[in-house]
Amino acid sequence: MLKIFVTKDNLPNLVGRLMDGATVLGPVKEGEAHRFRPLKKAADLDLSYQNSRLSPKDLVHPHSDAMFAFSLKKDDPEAGILKELPRSADKRLVLGIRPCDAKAFRLVDVNFLTDTYRDPWWEARREATVLVGLGCSRPCRSCFCTAVGTGPFDETALDVLMTELEDGYLLKAVTEKGEALLRDAPQAEAATDERMQKAEGIAEEAARKISKPFVTEPIKDKPQTELFSAEFWEEVQFACINCGTCTYLCPTCWCFDIQDEVHGEEGVRLRLWDSCMFPLFTLHGSGHNPRNQKLQRVRQRFMHKFKYYVDKYGDGPACVGCGRCVQYCPVNIDIRRVVAMMSASCVCPT
Repeated sequence: MLKIFVTKDNLPNLVGRLMDGATVLGPVKEGEAHRFRPLKKAADLDLSYQNSRLSPKDLVHPHSDAMFAFSLKKDDPEAGILKELPRSADKRLVLGIRPCDAKAFRLVDVNFLTDTYRDPWWEARREATVLVGLGCSRPCRSCFCTAVGTGPFDETALDVLMTELEDGYLLKAVTEKGEALLRDAPQAEAATDERMQKAEGIAEEAARKISKPFVTEPIKDKPQTELFSAEFWEEVQFACINCGTCTYLCPTCWCFDIQDEVHGEEGVRLRLWDSCMFPLFTLHGSGHNPRNQKLQRVRQRFMHKFKYYVDKYGDGPACVGCGRCVQYCPVNIDIRRVVAMMSASCVCPT
């Protein structure tokens, strides 16, 4: 696959050329944090960021997604009929996404793209999006991507992988879409062996900086019922306030609700993010709630990520080790500690 080098001075020219042919989204600083936003000009792109507070999952799975509109006018012969709202299918390029966040899209695909049903909006956005990842040479202290099967320079879910060097960026095409993107890059030069070796060294050094606070293999082999009934869940749930921060920040959480909002005689049907941590999430119309206790909801989150997903899809876990839930949990629940407890309880006697 094609490898090119772009100096830092010439990067804005490359970004500008990309913006001519597609909508380019990248990390933009907003206050104290970074968000992935459409770039209005090349200078808005900030590749010096360490990680975004919110994951870029909303680029494919928006927090609030208007799906259908309907009328309630009494004289309208089509009153009450849902009409799909138009969506843009234009090409988009996400520039500077971290490899862990790109890997999250791949993990979530199993929910929206199945053998029996393919979500048309998720699929259209995925197909229209090119992912240009930025290797993570300065991992956060809360990162644990190497413990869950990915890494700071994992290219498996990317179209292009960027590595920052002292004087510029090495760009490596991973897919055919990525190669087509780099083929006409302005003011770029072929990557030399020396620069490629430097890039490999940076990737290896970054991986060494990330600790592996747990192993997941023992969890895979443990019967669900035994892990489900483990005594440590009482300790884990004690501090939780069911705020849902962890699920809203998580790049692999996909839960949503469907709601109708009406203003006057017009309405819209929305798909909105939801959270398994909320008491109303599993409330039935009958009034019964199968997870009406906090312990049940906390256990569901961790069991889904590290046991149910793995057992159902033969893949995973459904976590990429981005560490956002560790950084922003208001009561300091650390997923690394919880998974270590799950793993330790699964050590079978020899």
